[in-house]
Amino acid sequence: MEKVDDSTVRLNLFSPQIAVAEHLFHYPMFILDPKDNGAFGPSANGTGPFEMVEYTVGKGAKYKARADYWGGAAHLDTFEFVDLGDNPGAGIAAMASKQVDGLSEADAVQINSMKAFPHVSVHKVETTQTIVMRMHPDVEQFKDKRVRQAMRHALDRDKIIQTVLLGAGTLAEDHHVAPSHPEYAALPKWPRDVEKAKKLMADAGHADGFEVDLVTRPDPIWELNTTQAMAEQLKDIGIKANIKSLPSAQYWEVWTSAPFSLTAWGHRPLAIMTLGLAYRSNAAWNESHFSNAEFDKLLTQAEGILDPKERSKVMEKIELIMQDEGPIVQPFWRIFSTVMDKKVQGFELHPSQYIFAKDYAVASA
Repeated sequence: MEKVDDSTVRLNLFSPQIAVAEHLFHYPMFILDPKDNGAFGPSANGTGPFEMVEYTVGKGAKYKARADYWGGAAHLDTFEFVDLGDNPGAGIAAMASKQVDGLSEADAVQINSMKAFPHVSVHKVETTQTIVMRMHPDVEQFKDKRVRQAMRHALDRDKIIQTVLLGAGTLAEDHHVAPSHPEYAALPKWPRDVEKAKKLMADAGHADGFEVDLVTRPDPIWELNTTQAMAEQLKDIGIKANIKSLPSAQYWEVWTSAPFSLTAWGHRPLAIMTLGLAYRSNAAWNESHFSNAEFDKLLTQAEGILDPKERSKVMEKIELIMQDEGPIVQPFWRIFSTVMDKKVQGFELHPSQYIFAKDYAVASA
């Protein structure tokens, strides 16, 4: 990373990378002023339209508009985040009593409870949010790719979407590339095929199945419900998954080391971003320990192709490798939803769940 002048930085890369802007916009790219020595809080020097004035872990944060923001003045003088805890009923109660003006996220059950409130608007957006049941291919039960294939064929994705998400999802294809990604290459959908899955298990030497611990976390509740639904369907091919639900803080301590677990992945606008983080050999967030030289080569190639149609030709090869050898079973893509008081103006739900408070206003009663 090279400083050219006071307003210019040059990135000297090992290979072409078309997603620089998207990487810089994504939530893991959190930038702090070096003068703050890594400190985060009300005294931190930021570049946004609001200044943090209060921050308490487990309670919330308060902000006030900056008069010197380079992008123009915000409509709001202040806004506040309030931590309502993990109980979904707390969000419903807060919206019913008008204690808050909106929720950062609402699941399908909450939406059904609040959509009849006369002062509430429901907002939905298709995302690349998902959850993957991933396994370490170097673990005895999962070494043979036919076991991994059998687990993919054991899923009834439609049923999971209807029971867990109440329909608020679209089918996934076990390669972590979504139809909404510009480089997506459409592959044939496969229905649940228990007999084919059983044969694959038998051919891999597991005709009688096996028992294995499956690590997950209890909240948000749709993650645990998905884990339970998938584990129930795996029973039909002889796999008994013992669900080990860990508190979130404890889960994130072991998420890359647990041999078999379910992990939710957030929205990313380009598939190459997720694939590079999660499946490239030795990548920082390669929780599945997947390593495939041909996959790595194709991914590096795709990362340098600007035209999405041309990139999709390489992506098709990547998707096929993931379906054939990959370490994941992926049931769906989430349709993200939330609620907002109708008096809030200018709100648009972003698939990354970003809050663009500068664009919001609150109408007077």
